[in-house]
Amino acid sequence: MDRRLKPLGLSEAKWRTVLHLARGPANLSQRELATRLGVEAPTLARLLDRLAADGWIERRADPNDRRVKSIHLLPKAAGVIRQIDSTINEMRGEALQGVPMKELRANLKMLNLIRERTERMSLAAKPTPAGRSPRKRK
Repeated sequence: MDRRLKPLGLSEAKWRTVLHLARGPANLSQRELATRLGVEAPTLARLLDRLAADGWIERRADPNDRRVKSIHLLPKAAGVIRQIDSTINEMRGEALQGVPMKELRANLKMLNLIRERTERMSLAAKPTPAGRSPRKRK
């Protein structure tokens, strides 16, 4: 995907960010977007600076908390999103060519089950300081 979108001037960081904004809920904050992308807030801030300078996004202050900035796509991003979606659909078609639909559905069901279980496990796990084992309460 990254290789196919490179000629459009889209790094993986850019196209993933734009897609998350296009497909995510309205008024995503920088912090929420960073979490969804799995990156640190300062890393995302620099990327958003570049996207804003290119005219793809804008940051808006939250009316309830001026410290919080929500990220919004600008009209210029619509064409890029169509190109990203087209490339995704093209790659999906190539990757799934000849795969029987019944097997694809069964595999997707299994992958979703595994994802749900690992998400539950990560929510149940309590973080501990690095290098220390969790203490048992007496």
